[in-house]
Amino acid sequence: MKKIGLTLLTAFVGGAMALGTYKVFEKDPLEGLSFEDRQKVYFASNRATSNVVSSAGDVDFTQAAASVTPAVVYIRTTYAASSGSSQGGRDPFEDMFGDFFGQRSRPQQRVPQRASGSGVIISPDGYIVTNNHVVANASKVEVTTNDHRVLQAKVIGTDPSTDLALIKVTATNLPIVKLGNSDDVRVGEWVLAVGNPFNLNSTVTAGIVSAKGRNIGIIGSEDNDEQSNPFGRSSYQQQAPRLNKAIESFIQTDAAINPGNSGGALVNTKGELIGINSAIASHTGSYEGYGFAVPVNLAKKVLNDLEKFGSVKRGYIGVSFTELNPDRAEELKVSRNTGLYVSELVPGGGAEAAGLQKGDIITKVEGNAVYESSDLQERVGRLHPGDKINLTVLRGGSEKNFTITLKGDAPVANRTAAVSKSAEELYNKLGGSFQPLTQAQKSKFHIPSGVVVTQVRQGGLFENYDIPVGSVITSINKQPINGVADIDKAIPNLKRGQIVIEGYYPDGTKFANAFGVGE
Repeated sequence: MKKIGLTLLTAFVGGAMALGTYKVFEKDPLEGLSFEDRQKVYFASNRATSNVVSSAGDVDFTQAAASVTPAVVYIRTTYAASSGSSQGGRDPFEDMFGDFFGQRSRPQQRVPQRASGSGVIISPDGYIVTNNHVVANASKVEVTTNDHRVLQAKVIGTDPSTDLALIKVTATNLPIVKLGNSDDVRVGEWVLAVGNPFNLNSTVTAGIVSAKGRNIGIIGSEDNDEQSNPFGRSSYQQQAPRLNKAIESFIQTDAAINPGNSGGALVNTKGELIGINSAIASHTGSYEGYGFAVPVNLAKKVLNDLEKFGSVKRGYIGVSFTELNPDRAEELKVSRNTGLYVSELVPGGGAEAAGLQKGDIITKVEGNAVYESSDLQERVGRLHPGDKINLTVLRGGSEKNFTITLKGDAPVANRTAAVSKSAEELYNKLGGSFQPLTQAQKSKFHIPSGVVVTQVRQGGLFENYDIPVGSVITSINKQPINGVADIDKAIPNLKRGQIVIEGYYPDGTKFANAFGVGE
């Protein structure tokens, strides 16, 4: 009897050890999948949450709102402290006359500036999509979930060209919004905008899609002259990243969108995400009838790239072009007044290699008519270097078809940042995005491990200390860095309020820098 009991005990212990070993070495089945494929697995396992019935027939949005609202978050950002007046300085009249009248100027407290926006959870493990302008230059990113949990977030990557950003919180089993298909969106269909306007959490508004493919010239308009009309751009250069041109092909809606809605969800009546709310057309700064959302099909590519590479890998046709209209057609002396007039070819670009010529008029992309730049921008914006795209051009009175292989370009420094003492805030403080080294990169630098900097964001330590894209980080606070997860573990171990980073510049020169992280 004792032998039987001992045998059973041995079998039980052995089985438990085998199961434990399996769990330790078990590979995450979602690893390497795109956000869309991960969601397919999620919704296959959670059929009750994915079986949302369309309410278009009864114009009843309760089910769609109920399925989306739990996964839309409130984002609060903090910016570097500023002192003095709203212009960031002391009162000049007090400076001039204070001592004269025997008054001593009172020291003015440095007050951190705050702003807020919205975000959409797209993965149960804490990935959240929002707008670049919501988190750009933030020193701290704080997320409040629909069930009132407050979580610190780190910026995984940003894409100013589409005004999108990917951030992450440390959490599990979060509710998510199902990714839809923006190509299926039709003008006139009902949609809901979900976000946090005016700090009013979990607000749902309804309207219709009033237009698609809108290019309103709003992304990057802060770099333009104040007197310019941001809706009046007629030219777009589809060339290389260094031009920093916006990719705009917005879904236009009359669902009420106000300040604070930025980064929130635009969903159809099935509760599927079709766009990320980004901008409004307004003379007052508040809703006046039109809002604009980044199509989700464009966002999918951007977000997957940001998670995988830390930056967006874009393919480029290699042309400069101008949208045609009757006035431009007359000016250029061409008979057609719609399409994109090729004004310049980039030497060595895909268009030149395929045989396009200056003066060609792009009339179709993948067989679909091209009327304005957004018709081409979004299509190309979904692709990677090496992908092919079919263009139809008008030349000499007849149409010709070309297959163009998109070319890439050297990565550039898109920028954003952060500050404070949690791991997420210190990560943001660096102002970079990272990717594990390839075997070729390890051989180039003669090192066994490390991460490469794929993005440098404005205001961060990497920008301030001239650590460029392409640099390699081998250790932080004397701890070896073998992957991105090691950064989270290493950065809180401060030495006298400093982060010590060692690595190599892109040319192979070694560096060791100590960064102060005090506020």
